[in-house]
Amino acid sequence: MNKPNTGSFTLTDNQTGKSYELPVLHASVGPNVVDVRKFYAETDHFTYDPGFTSTGSCESGLTFIDGDKGILLHRGYRIEDLAANCSFLEVAHLLLNGELPNKEQKAKFDHDVTYHTMVHEQLSNFYRGFRRDAHPMAVLCGVVGALSAFYHDSTDINDPHARMVASFRLIAKMPTLAAMAYKYSIGQPFNYPKNDLTYAENFLHMMFSVPAEEYKMDPVLAKAMDRLFILHADHEQNASTSTVRLAGSSGANPFACIAAGIASLWGPAHGGANEAVLTMLNQIGHKDNINEFIKKAKDKDDPFRLMGFGHRVYKNYDPRAKVMQESCHEVLEVLGVEDPLLELAMELEKIALSDEYFVDRKLFPNVDFYSGIVLKAMGFPTSMFTVLFAVARTTGWVAQWKESIEDPQAKIGRPRQLYTGPTERPFVPLDKR
Repeated sequence: MNKPNTGSFTLTDNQTGKSYELPVLHASVGPNVVDVRKFYAETDHFTYDPGFTSTGSCESGLTFIDGDKGILLHRGYRIEDLAANCSFLEVAHLLLNGELPNKEQKAKFDHDVTYHTMVHEQLSNFYRGFRRDAHPMAVLCGVVGALSAFYHDSTDINDPHARMVASFRLIAKMPTLAAMAYKYSIGQPFNYPKNDLTYAENFLHMMFSVPAEEYKMDPVLAKAMDRLFILHADHEQNASTSTVRLAGSSGANPFACIAAGIASLWGPAHGGANEAVLTMLNQIGHKDNINEFIKKAKDKDDPFRLMGFGHRVYKNYDPRAKVMQESCHEVLEVLGVEDPLLELAMELEKIALSDEYFVDRKLFPNVDFYSGIVLKAMGFPTSMFTVLFAVARTTGWVAQWKESIEDPQAKIGRPRQLYTGPTERPFVPLDKR
């Protein structure tokens, strides 16, 4: 549905002297957009925007970010309020359906997701085709892509009921698949989900319990896990979300689209950032070395960069980082972890929040900095960090995919280019080259 016009944007071609009126569409909050859909037809020019950083690729009512003010809204609700007052599945309901659920709606939604958490038994055989030392993200890419072979009854994107079932299946089964990837890598048996546990509790149970003994659920860790899922649920049109939408624009089934999103998320510039934080901390080695590495970070000629500080979108404090910071300190306190790496991280946080260089440039600790520390303290190997991101972000991907499929104006994605290759030239037969 188009937003109403708020006027027009006049563009003049200096070569021909012609002027073109481009409509301006109104956003409910944030920047309005210049509508360039007819730009090529009217001017014989394309727009050029590498990385699409100044281009609106779609119309969406899901998530809004104001990077300058450090604001993140889901359907109009501040992320801080959602993280403080909601469960992850309430946020999932909000993203998928547009509103926070009442008690009856919450009970039904929780039930519908919970009773889809088991996966087809033959999937356990599928895992055994991977090497034991395969990266869990490689396994997750393959297994999620294969879901369409197991659940082909929910791949008809034109059927609203099939879309709904596919959405529940993806959100429900992703923690099960992620935990199976971990268990397979360490040679432990797969754990079946338990329907009497919450979403976050169930994931922790499948990850860390073993048949030989009873698993004791720590409520502080379960809360931290749930909060981490909320903070990573959706983040507007980032690389992986745009990948899901682009794949979906061709009519691909939802399982294939989410697998594409997982592949995009795997990149170190995107979902791998919290893993990079731990790599950096290992490189620093000890808190006595922090000042030396701070100097390196300030030296523009030195390739070293402090990972987990600053954000491409947020030019202020990442609102998710404030929430994750609380969880971080709660988790470290309840676990009583004595880990030199975590002590180093806390010292680095202190220095960065008070050092003029970082404060002036607004290089605050971001959500990846704190989530990496929390996950390490909870016992997750670094190879699982991006997998956890994928578990949380599946909700956002599914909601974005659903929104794009239901958009009557949606078209197959087809970016254009600035061609700089050879002009047309005569073909030379092989014997004359």
